[in-house]
Parts: sequence; C-alpha cells; structure tokens
Amino acid sequence: MPQHSPFSDGRLLVVAFEGWNDAGEAASGLARRIVESLELDELRELDGERYVDYQFNRPNVGTDENGGRGIQWPRIVLHGPGAEGRPVIGATGSPSERDVYVLVGPEPSRTWRGFCAEIIDLADVYSIDAVVFVGAMLADVPHTRPISVFVSSENAGVRAAFDVDRSSYEGPTGILGVLADAMDSAGLTTLSLWASVPHYVHNSPSPKATLSLLDKIEELTDVTVPRGSLLDDATEWEEGIDALAA
Repeated sequence: MPQHSPFSDGRLLVVAFEGWNDAGEAASGLARRIVESLELDELRELDGERYVDYQFNRPNVGTDENGGRGIQWPRIVLHGPGAEGRPVIGATGSPSERDVYVLVGPEPSRTWRGFCAEIIDLADVYSIDAVVFVGAMLADVPHTRPISVFVSSENAGVRAAFDVDRSSYEGPTGILGVLADAMDSAGLTTLSLWASVPHYVHNSPSPKATLSLLDKIEELTDVTVPRGSLLDDATEWEEGIDALAA
C-alpha cells in the first residue's frame, strides 16, 4: 500500500449490494461486519419506494424483541461515524482519525442513474475521499483453495500506486459497475474488489469469501476490522462442503 493515499488517509466509503453482485453473500457480509465491528451509525436511508422492487426483494413479516408484529422492509442505508466521529484501528493496531462509511442494501431494481446521482451527492455531503466497491461472483474455482480477490481501478494513478489492473470485462453489469463508472466520471477515486466464489456452493453464505475480502480491504486501506468468528466460520464452511462431497 502506498504510504499516503486517499485509501489510507482519507474518508473511506465501502459499497456493497445484495443480489446479482453478491455471490455467497460475501460482499454484503463484509459490509455488515464492518458496520457492526466499527459500531457505525445509520446516517441516511435511501427511498426504497423509488429504487426497490418489492416483488423481487420481498419485505418480511415478523416479531420484534418486544413481541410486536410488523413488516421489515428491504433497506439501502448509508452508515458512518456519529457526530463526534469514531477512531478507526489501523493495521498497526493503533487508533487513527479516519472516518469509514458503508453503503449496503439490496441492489436497486430501477432508476439507476438517479440512484447514482443521489449517492454521488452523499459522497460530496460527507466529503468522501475514496470509494471501495466490493462484489463477489460465481467462478469455476475449488472451495479448498484460497479465495482469490481481483482488484481493479479505472484511475491510472490508483493502478500505478497499487500495481493493479484495469478491468477488461465486457458484458452485462450490475449496479456496482454503473455506480463505479458514475463516480469515476465525477472525479472520485475508486477501487473495485471481486471475490471468486465456487459456483457449486452458490446457495449458501460463504464466510471464506468474506474473510478474503476483509483481508484485501485491510491490505489496501489500512483499516483493521475484527474477524470475530469469521475464521471458525470459514473452516466450518469448507469442512461442511467436504462432508457433503464424501
């Protein structure tokens, strides 16, 4: 990692969405772990009526901790530090003065250009310096090997600083690709991370892929997020697949 860069020194936004961009729930799992571990607050909820198709992302009915029944709606939420900020633990183990923000929720079903414009406005409101897009894709890879994470950027300076490539993918894209293009055009500094999840275990969450993304985030941004039970969960995930195959 460069000694000084927007990814190591500035305000960092991590973006992940459930759905097409999120094989094995690896990306959204990473985003929610960051929110929980860094105790980030909810800063802004985007209008679900405008962006979410509730026939595709169904609301859930359930009982809350007080015994009341109600509807839980799919939510796209920007999380971040409260008014006083919150220290972030760097890779050295000492607190830094950085602010980390996380945007997570279901992939929008419509009005993508309007959605991108709103997120770019929020990045301006919160003075975001750098953005990391996190996704996961199904691939022809074995579950027994380390989960690979492909890192790319459209910014020539970022590619040179981190020795990463420009993506050569051509074809259908999700909201991560669209939002990354919009943010690059708006002058924001971005990186994209994609984990490769074994295609034959796509129906279950993949903590091993989440762990690989978390390791890569730490390597690139100098932000350490406690692993919690992720190491044990990743081991159990691999052993469970081995048992099914035996």
